[in-house]
Formats: sequence, C-alpha cells, structure tokens
Amino acid sequence: MFEIGLVVASLILLIFSLYILQAKYRSLRSQQKFLAQLCTQLEQQKIERQALDIGIVPQEFAPLYHTLDELLKALPVSVGKDKLTGLVNRVGLKRTLASMMPLTQGTLVLIDIYRFRYVNDLFGFVFGDILLKQFAERLNSLSLSPRLIARLNGDEFCLYYEQALTEEQLVHLRGRLQVPFSIKNTPVSVKLQIGCVHLQEHHADTSQMLRRVDLALKKARHSRSAIAYYAENDDIQQLRELRIIDSLPKGLQRNQVYMVYQAKQDIATGRCFQVEALMRWEHDELGVISPGEFIPLAEYAGMIDLVSQWALDQVLAQQAKWRAAGIQLCVAVNLSTRDLDSETLPQEIAARLAYYQLPPESLMIEITESTLMADLTKAVETLDKIRALGVRLAIDDFGTGHSSLAYLKHLPVNEVKIDKAFLKDLEQDKPSEYILEASINIAKKLGYEVTVEGIETLEIRDRLVAMGVDTLQGMYYAKPMRAAELEMNWAKLHHI
Repeated sequence: MFEIGLVVASLILLIFSLYILQAKYRSLRSQQKFLAQLCTQLEQQKIERQALDIGIVPQEFAPLYHTLDELLKALPVSVGKDKLTGLVNRVGLKRTLASMMPLTQGTLVLIDIYRFRYVNDLFGFVFGDILLKQFAERLNSLSLSPRLIARLNGDEFCLYYEQALTEEQLVHLRGRLQVPFSIKNTPVSVKLQIGCVHLQEHHADTSQMLRRVDLALKKARHSRSAIAYYAENDDIQQLRELRIIDSLPKGLQRNQVYMVYQAKQDIATGRCFQVEALMRWEHDELGVISPGEFIPLAEYAGMIDLVSQWALDQVLAQQAKWRAAGIQLCVAVNLSTRDLDSETLPQEIAARLAYYQLPPESLMIEITESTLMADLTKAVETLDKIRALGVRLAIDDFGTGHSSLAYLKHLPVNEVKIDKAFLKDLEQDKPSEYILEASINIAKKLGYEVTVEGIETLEIRDRLVAMGVDTLQGMYYAKPMRAAELEMNWAKLHHI
C-alpha cells in the first residue's frame, strides 16, 4: 500500500506539472483538446493497461509524458482485484460494467451472507477469511455461470448475468450456495439474502444500477423469502428516507419533533405514578412520521446520539417543571442499542439529573430486549452503572425478540414490560393465555415488577389484574398526551 501511495503521489505531482506548463500551448483550444485526450488515455490505461500514445504529445512534453507512462505501468495489476478472494472488487466491478455500457439486458444480483460477523466472533477472523475464499470458489464453480463476479465488501458479492433470471433460478442458486461448508473439520452453515435488478426493465448508469440492487437487498432483509427485486417505487422510498435523515436535525431544533406522555395505571392503588415519554414528529412536508420509521434511520445515519440526548433533555426539563408544580411522576424514556455502546452514558445521565436538580428515581430507562441481547455482557455492565445511580430500568417489548426468560436473572432491571403482541389472541386462544400467565409469574418470582402494554378493553384489563400484573398501559386507561394535556388530566389520573 505504501508503494502504491508513492506512485499515486508522483502521478498527482506530474499531472499538476502538466497544468502549470499549459501556458506553453499556442491556444486554449489546443490545451483543452490535449488534456481531454490525456484524461481519456489515462482512464483507458488504468482499465486495460495499455501504453499511452506519444503521438498526441507536443515535443516539449515528451520527456514528462514518458515518465508518466512508466509510472502508470508500475501501478499494481491488482488495483481492481480483491486480495483475499481474487475476485473483482468494487472499483473493478464499476470499471468493467462501465466498459460494457449500455447494459439493457440481464440481471444484477447482490448476495449478502446473513450475520457473517458472528462467524468472526465465534471462530476468529482467519476462520472467516477461509469461509469467504471458499464462498468465492463456489461462486466461480456455479453451473449457472455469471459473466462477472465481484466482492464488494466484507460479506457482499455481486454477480452479473447476461440473461434474465427467474425466481426459480434464484432459489436454486441460493440453495446451491447455502450448502454447509467444512472449515478445519467444522461444518458451517450460512444463510443468504439476495437482491436483484432486471436490467431490461431498470437499466441505467453504473452507479444507479448498483444503488438499485442495493435497495433490492435491503428489501430482501425484511422478506420471508430473503429474495427481493428492485421495483420502480423503491427509489421513492429511498428518497423519502434520505429526506427524513436530512430533516431530522432541523426537526429537533424547530420543535417539529416533540414528546407525548402516556400514563400507566398502578393496579394496587388505581393511580398514575409513571408515564412513558413517546416521540412524535410532524414534518412540514412529509406529514406525521412515526418513531418506528425515523428511529432506525437515525441509528443507520449515526444520529441516534443526537436524538437520545435531545429526548433525555426534553424529559428531564419537563420533569423539573412538573415537580415544581407538585406533580410527582417517574418518567420512562426509551434508549437504543447505540446508546448502550457509549461508555459515558451513565455519567451523562448523572450530569443531567444534577443539572435539572432531579432525584434519580424520577427517571426510568426502557431498553428493548433485542437491544440487550445484541451484546448482553456489555449491556449489563452499562445498566449496572445506571442502576447504581438510583435510576429505574425496564425491559421494553419483552417476548417479541430472541431472548428467553432464562436471561432475566442476569439483568439488573426493576421492571419487565410485556409487549401487546401477547394480547392479540388472548380472548380466543388458551395457549396464549397460558404463556402470558407463565411469563408474568416467573418475572414476579424473580423480583421484577410487571407492566403489560396495549390494554384497550375492560375485559382484558380485568384478566391481567387476575394474573397479578402490577401496572397497565394502554388506550383503555389513557391515550398519549402532550405535557399540558396531561397536567389538565392529572387530578383524574391520580384520583386527587
């Protein structure tokens, strides 16, 4: 890499010298013509490794041009190759596709090895590298042979077929590639996700085609079949997502994003001692945007810290106002996976509580179980420090992820919130009732308070009370309200 850097640096200096010496040309037109020819030749030389044509060079530039030609020849042949697998890399793929344009037939296929990082985590990077090399060999040996195979990054591979592939062919292709590998006498299974673009329907320039196949792969990640095709309206969805990401900081600054608060009912007293803070966004052009849409985009764009810090400030500032007005509440706020990755999160929470002069028990942090399970050890370390402050902790949406009740004993939380999905079939389905009741009993025997979300009818409320639930949250008791509206309803909620 160091030698390549020296070559590239030398090229830059030489090209700069060419621009300085432009003054020696007789006219601006001749300068432009020569530079255009030079740029074309340089690009062609990089792609096909051909020599430069000395015939177009003015006499005074011949020595400089010879030096430039030799430096270009010294560039490694592997510039467009992936060192690990020997396949074409992203740069080589784009160059090759560009040389084949226009492409109005065939299929572009993008393959992702699902959760490949777990292979590295479990067995080490050497093991993972062997898997990638074996996967590349398997791609090269396919009976349905693509014209072009490239490795784009760690676990993504791109294939170009000159023919239009049917769904049956793609299913067969995936089945062939998912046959378990044997690495150091260890069987390794992989699951693949595949995005496709039919170029006869959606041909475009190289960058556009790669962007579209990437959109198709994103759809495949949320598809049960794990295979998805680019469709015309996918561009519209991506533009919407980009607009949301771009607008989010302004939305926070201009109060387009705001908090509403949903009261929780304490079963023992019938009163409200807790509320959950929920984010809302009324975009001036896109309308109402749900947290389920913009929070994942904020995480993807690396802006979740901005959102979480804003949410904590909003909640604690409101808490300070309520306490000054005699309203004593614990307010719960949701944090994300990325928040738990921050080693300074406990200190930041402590600093904010001190700034707003609030006791730690006035704040509850809710974390989804999928967030906890992503890195249980690290999450527990962070949560231990937060709980040591006196801040209450809750597992949100319990039962909807991939954890089990066995993990509960490891978690330093005060409360388990059971997701409303458990209530869907409660009235007609006895097994659902048994599972819900068992979950409540185990959580309570482990010392946790239990809250159930999504209560909409008196019948469901009464059945949950009979099961021993501590707190209920849902439209039956109270809808989400702005702070001022909650203040107006405080006497009713608290039975004053």
